[in-house]
Amino acid sequence: MARASGQKLKILSVLQILTEETDEWHPLGAAAIAEKLKSRGISAERKSVYDDIEQLRGFGYDIVYAKAGKKGGYYLGSREFELPELKLLVDAVSASRFITPKKSRELIGKLEKFAGKEEARQLQRQVYVAGRVKTERENIYYTVDAVHRALQHQQQISFQYMEWGLDGKLHPRREGARYQASPWALLWSAENYYMIAYDASAGRIKHYRVDKMQNIRLLPQKRLGQQAFDGFDPGAYANRTFGMYGGKDCVVTLEFSDSLVGVVMDRFGKDTSLYPSGNGTFLIRVEVAVSGQFFGWLTGLGSQVKLLGPPDVARQYREHLEKIMEGYRNTGGNDET
Repeated sequence: MARASGQKLKILSVLQILTEETDEWHPLGAAAIAEKLKSRGISAERKSVYDDIEQLRGFGYDIVYAKAGKKGGYYLGSREFELPELKLLVDAVSASRFITPKKSRELIGKLEKFAGKEEARQLQRQVYVAGRVKTERENIYYTVDAVHRALQHQQQISFQYMEWGLDGKLHPRREGARYQASPWALLWSAENYYMIAYDASAGRIKHYRVDKMQNIRLLPQKRLGQQAFDGFDPGAYANRTFGMYGGKDCVVTLEFSDSLVGVVMDRFGKDTSLYPSGNGTFLIRVEVAVSGQFFGWLTGLGSQVKLLGPPDVARQYREHLEKIMEGYRNTGGNDET
């Protein structure tokens, strides 16, 4: 009985061997495959291995025969994912702050199964990305799932929103009072996951970091905010919302040194219109969320950027810089080391 059961699994075992142990540089001959089947307790002759391979080919698997010198062997050609694609996915998982280290290892382990054994070793080397700060909260996956269900059924949700305390722990904002919002999108920006939603009480679009949402509940009420989200562009929203910090949306005029064209394209997108000034600078007009984060981005570029208008935003920026300077005017200092 055990022998018969093993024979029924033989063709599946052949497929598993080809999937896990072969690639273009490591083919296996029929005799080698038969030996590996034998080590699994499945008796097989080379002829039956040939038959199994032909059946798998007939079913649609791309099994290639490669000849090297007097010897040849089989390997699984096309796969669900090519190695460069898997490396890209592994890097994304490794870099994602909202995925815990434990879940990262689990997901990468699953991705490795789409590659051969030798290629999987290359994916393992990709795991060691130094200096990445990652969340420790495992329940983020359930929060994401709940938001997806709310999006699918167009429902409102309620939740507690957390913030970091001086004790290094997350605590509920507003003394634990629940937030209520209408989800419209999930956005991955600045290495974090955000829910983009309509806040009916404020009458505007807001965003919330998913890893700081807790005790989420789906509500029976249908979501609101259709008019606010007509023509909504998540990419444009992320570009103008610096560090995903909210602020009043405003069209500003900025003057940059010509050397910062790449910086501008990276920040605002390749469709941004540039207007040469003729003196080694260019102008842009873009919509941004005016906030401390936006001013901080400008400050980081130093004298290579000027905020030209509107006048009230330029005034706010000057006040922002003056407050920073004020913090240093009254501090004692000694240049000697």
